[in-house]
Amino acid sequence: MERESMEFDVVVVGAGVTGLAAACRLMQKAQEQEQELTVCVVEKGSEVGAHILSGAVMETRALDELFPDWKERDAPITCEVTAEDTLLLLNDSKGVKLPGFAVPKPMHNKGNYIVSLANVTRWLAEQAEALGVEVFPGFPASEILYHEDGSVKGVATGDMGIGADGEPKDSYTPGMELHAKYTLFTEGVRGHLGKQLLNAFALDQGKDPQHYAIGIKELWDIDPAKSKPGLVVHGSGWPLSDGASGGFFLYHDENNQVEVGLIVDLNYSNPWLSPFDEFQRFKHHPEIRQYLEGGTRVSYGARAITKGGLNCLPKMTLPGAFVLGCNAGTLNFAKIKGIHTGMKSGMLAAEVIADALKAGDEGGKDLTQYDDAFKASWLYDELYRGRNFGPAMHKFGTFLGGTFNFVDQNIFGGKIPLTLHDTHKDHEMLKPAAEARKIEYPKPDGKLSFDKLSSVYLSNATHEEDQPCHLRLTDPELPIRENLPKYAEPAQRYCPAGVYEVVEDANGPRFQINFSNCVHCKTCDIKDPAQNITWVTPEGGGGPVYPNM
Repeated sequence: MERESMEFDVVVVGAGVTGLAAACRLMQKAQEQEQELTVCVVEKGSEVGAHILSGAVMETRALDELFPDWKERDAPITCEVTAEDTLLLLNDSKGVKLPGFAVPKPMHNKGNYIVSLANVTRWLAEQAEALGVEVFPGFPASEILYHEDGSVKGVATGDMGIGADGEPKDSYTPGMELHAKYTLFTEGVRGHLGKQLLNAFALDQGKDPQHYAIGIKELWDIDPAKSKPGLVVHGSGWPLSDGASGGFFLYHDENNQVEVGLIVDLNYSNPWLSPFDEFQRFKHHPEIRQYLEGGTRVSYGARAITKGGLNCLPKMTLPGAFVLGCNAGTLNFAKIKGIHTGMKSGMLAAEVIADALKAGDEGGKDLTQYDDAFKASWLYDELYRGRNFGPAMHKFGTFLGGTFNFVDQNIFGGKIPLTLHDTHKDHEMLKPAAEARKIEYPKPDGKLSFDKLSSVYLSNATHEEDQPCHLRLTDPELPIRENLPKYAEPAQRYCPAGVYEVVEDANGPRFQINFSNCVHCKTCDIKDPAQNITWVTPEGGGGPVYPNM
């Protein structure tokens, strides 16, 4: 069966805040310039917001520009930050609270809001549709289409009804080709199409290698007597050790809920480290337990974070397309925020495209005028001021790195006259297991800490079982042949969903992939030391379904 095709002016891949902000701004510009534009957004989740997970504390700067009347439009952004604690956990029972003046200025959250990013994206999709954007959830873009001259022509959505053996089933339906003058790749962190474009067009040439973290989050209903709506708690230190870095958050939302999470930088060196288990024991610390004890865990999820910042930011334009938001790495790590920066990157692209099309552009060009718009924007200024934050933490550690960042941010305003670089690749940082301290994690108590499978259950992750595995091994024998003897096969531990197992049977150890557990965090694609795992889109609608994460 041949694929049918549809023509649009702009196709947006991914219904996150970046893509939806871009779509909305495109239609606004079309109205302002009295032009007609056709814009389509495709989303791999079963519904808009199903795959969206973030802390999240939101700065509304970009939203204020996009919809100045967002409050009147009943945006789900109502819990303003009222108080902040920044903690340094010294061990499993002690912690110190840092005074406000000792915290780098970008980490202060006055005027920001605690939100469910999944709900914010659902609201943005409603605004986009009201402006005339077509939004199609459950249709993952699985292939990039090219013109004969090599420029991007659009994307094709994935075929439906392919069996695990690779053969069409009775329910087979071919994907749809979506052709566009310009295609925006806003897939989020480590988008599999964005990854292909970075390589094919050498977009990151001359840049520091990109850096990532994994963020693991739970939503809890807590005792109303312990609820402090608007309280933001950030911190670092215990339980991470052996040079592993990262931090934690606990946000008091409305309706007696808290959002708690641990972020682990994926440049860690100990292959025995399990981010999931570090998170579970972290919740037992008295500073965190005081809020969670007696509460009920409601939801669970995990997501990689692109955190390299300006030094790692690739060229975001290419012939016929843009790579934007977290797919490129626009998160401001100094603020630990990427919502407003991702939105702004999409809005800038929308304005450049709308102006080009108004001037008679037929598409397929490399709209490098975006670079000028980007460098003239507050987005560039923010990322420039935060360029040293991550490299300082990686080079100098929590204490010295924190001191450097205090001086850089609070005294020099992010414009200290030097730029630090981190040229190590995250996947190359693991030590051999024999040279690392083996970590014994406590068993979960079922009250504050839990196992992976019960956690995955709360993510609502489901996949059609009879389909090809979407976690592709370049060399199927490598995990047992090389990763197991050298690194004790770390996929068993860095995956937060129990996807990867080493199973012993009569023929010896066997590498097993339980792809139906996958929560689409992309950590395996990033951290595998041999870069042997490639994450691709599964059949449409598969993956987690986050209600309000």
